[in-house]
Amino acid sequence: MDKTVLDKISSQDYLDKLLPMEISDQFFEALYGDASDGAYNIRLEFISANKNRIVLAFNLTQRPGKCLVCSLTYGLPNVFSRHPLIDIKGMIKKIEETGIKVKKWQLGETQENSMSLHVIPFFLDLE
Repeated sequence: MDKTVLDKISSQDYLDKLLPMEISDQFFEALYGDASDGAYNIRLEFISANKNRIVLAFNLTQRPGKCLVCSLTYGLPNVFSRHPLIDIKGMIKKIEETGIKVKKWQLGETQENSMSLHVIPFFLDLE
């Protein structure tokens, strides 16, 4: 993978464009009818890359006064994989515009890193 492309894909600015911070509020507005009912913020993070795979992660960070553990994050990989606001297919399309060819993608199971941070791995297998 070209270093310039890797630098772009791994930058937090680029990832925040793929999944803007306001998506968290929009997601909870769609889910509950009120963004303030959301227990966490969703942010895309770069984890690692090699010639065959890019690993990103959806970080679910607890909002003040909310309970992340109580919010049933274990079913989210299935929800995120098809939710139009998260728009993984759109993300893949934008990533491929950088010159990377994605053969397949998948979301891993939710990992409870702490009481205030849950992580959903996002694997991109490359051609």
